Amino acid sequence: MSTSMYGTAQAAGAIAKGEWTSSEVLEAYIAHSAIAQAKQAKELDAEFASTKTLRGPFHGVPVSVKDNYQIEGYDATIGFTAWANNPGKKDACVVAQLRAAGAIIFVKTNVPQTMLAFECSNPLWGRTTNPWNNKYPCGGSSGGEGALLAMDGSALGIGSDIGGSLRIPASYCGVYSLKPTAERVSFIAVRPGFEVIRSSHGSLARSIQDCELFCKTIFGQKGLVSPEYGMMESSPACKRAVLETVSALRKQGHQCIEFTSPLNASAMEVFLGLASSDGHKKMLLFLVTLGPRLPSFVRKLACWIAKTFFHSLFPRFFSLAREKSVLEFTDFTDQRNKVAAAWYEQISVRDKYSFDEIIALVQSLPVIPHGGATYLSVLAAATITYNVIDSYTDNLSTDFVVGASGRSKMFETRMYSGKNPVYDPKAMEGIPVGVQLVGKKWEDENSSR
Repeated sequence: MSTSMYGTAQAAGAIAKGEWTSSEVLEAYIAHSAIAQAKQAKELDAEFASTKTLRGPFHGVPVSVKDNYQIEGYDATIGFTAWANNPGKKDACVVAQLRAAGAIIFVKTNVPQTMLAFECSNPLWGRTTNPWNNKYPCGGSSGGEGALLAMDGSALGIGSDIGGSLRIPASYCGVYSLKPTAERVSFIAVRPGFEVIRSSHGSLARSIQDCELFCKTIFGQKGLVSPEYGMMESSPACKRAVLETVSALRKQGHQCIEFTSPLNASAMEVFLGLASSDGHKKMLLFLVTLGPRLPSFVRKLACWIAKTFFHSLFPRFFSLAREKSVLEFTDFTDQRNKVAAAWYEQISVRDKYSFDEIIALVQSLPVIPHGGATYLSVLAAATITYNVIDSYTDNLSTDFVVGASGRSKMFETRMYSGKNPVYDPKAMEGIPVGVQLVGKKWEDENSSR
């Protein structure tokens, strides 16, 4: 069937008359969309037929791109309706590099509005769900990439990461990702992120070999184990993912040493302090947010209640979500540098083991419910740590008691106990659980060894 003569009303009318089925209409429009994207593929075929030489390592490979990357002729809205109908004037540098390597850029993928969340939903494009179970999100902010790759809808995806945006979708959707050191991949013609916590640009893929190929194209074994990240009790499923990885490595003869860093809470404080320095004015020009705009006395009261009756973790973080003076901003920037220096000093002490990478949780839960990022945002601390320092990247035990670990009683209560705990092993059955491998700054190439 041809769609050239039919609009929405005509197509719906034809379906009502039994002339077409909904599946036929969808397949027809998909076919026409493919024709629209096939120009570069035909050019590559003609080039290879003539030269018998591939243009590059991605010759003819379909590659998907996160929405924040500029593509000539297409919008980069990141979920803002105000940014719709304003097509890009040139390709982002990494998009141009991939085209030059023979890739076919064929689709852009969904993100959360503003990209500062780890689930994908916005008023412009709607919600992207988890391909393994649509009752759960796909992660974020590169969640559209994770979902598409898990459905075999793309050979390689390009995304960005400022606090887990490559790693969290990879974990939720059961694919692979690489968060390089910031600035290993160009950020030219990409929707701006933060200056104080540099955004990293990397790949999502269905194999580690594809991530390696991306690195080789775009870039110029012993391990430390971290089954916890120190601020709240991790779910059995996530602990098991780390420990099973350790077990597999040990069977291959690798030495693995348990390691817990005391710097995770400090890294989260730095991230929150810097990310909200302008009261989110730039990021939320067209929206309203609560934390940074609360009157100081309301914020102080909420912090006092949380500290008195729950745990000090919440007030430590919540009190930072406000506009800062220039002096405070420079203090937080200095604190960021000190946290990074302390991290590498801490690691250097353990360098007598000649470790290659750290095996760590992505989050304390395998996945969160839709909307869960609004009250469980602190879970991103396990990934945020490695952005601040700029590195590339069962049942509860019978004696488990909420808050007994000395971590956050308030968050642990919401996650594991009460009438409707977030962690539900039965409902989450079949959801992938990932781990992250963390290496040293500027040693991104070692990630695929």
